[in-house]
Amino acid sequence: MRCVYLDLDGTLLGQGASLFHDGEGKLSTMGVKAIEACHRAELEIVIISGRREAQVREDARLLGATAYAFESGACMVTDEERDWLTDDWMPGDLTIHEQIEESGAGNLLLDHYAGRLEHHEPWHTGREVSHLYRGRVDAAEANELLSSQGHDSLRLCDNGSVHHRTDDLSGVDHLRAYHLVPKGASKARAVSRHMQIRGLSPSDCLSVGDGREDLDIATVVGSTWIVANALEADSEMEALALAHPNVRIAEASHGAGVYEAVVSMLAEH
Repeated sequence: MRCVYLDLDGTLLGQGASLFHDGEGKLSTMGVKAIEACHRAELEIVIISGRREAQVREDARLLGATAYAFESGACMVTDEERDWLTDDWMPGDLTIHEQIEESGAGNLLLDHYAGRLEHHEPWHTGREVSHLYRGRVDAAEANELLSSQGHDSLRLCDNGSVHHRTDDLSGVDHLRAYHLVPKGASKARAVSRHMQIRGLSPSDCLSVGDGREDLDIATVVGSTWIVANALEADSEMEALALAHPNVRIAEASHGAGVYEAVVSMLAEH
């Protein structure tokens, strides 16, 4: 192995987005040990996250990484070089986020799914590309709605479980985070672009995540692991994971699951 692609929230990070706590808020250094194992084996660490760039860039520095993708694969940054993966949606006088705002697609979704979808405050601000929501909707259905209303160059993607909510979503269980992004943007595409830059083959690469966007990375890397807590947050995740021959489900959750994946794959290689 030469490279590990890691999701942050719900995967490497535990409760409160802490590297030093597990999903229940108990102290744990398993995530730290996972990163240490990567460095000792000289595996490149690449963060593939839905977070905005300012956050991911600093997270990458803390983990000793020089490449990362932000806003669910909208842009891949490798050694400070940016690759926008948003097709015809490109930053100019307006950011891509502002262009999507002007299109009205976000308001269409919020109106149609009132009581089931809301902005993922306060993390929805300061973004360059994606509009970030939380709630519980059928992403495939939402994308059909977008297409029917002339927004077929955009898509709503599921980026894993979240726990914050307002009273407007008090009756909605198992909240998910959703990104409204240009259709071409995806975590899998960001990973594929980084592999191309580094000259990596699928067998060189491992990915670990907890959401459906993370699961899609299995189409471009040799092995993908899903941490155990993903199955608790998404009742369909196990069946979706098992549909991919190169996907494995960790017995452990969060950072411990990442450690299990990294150490297991290193031992096998």
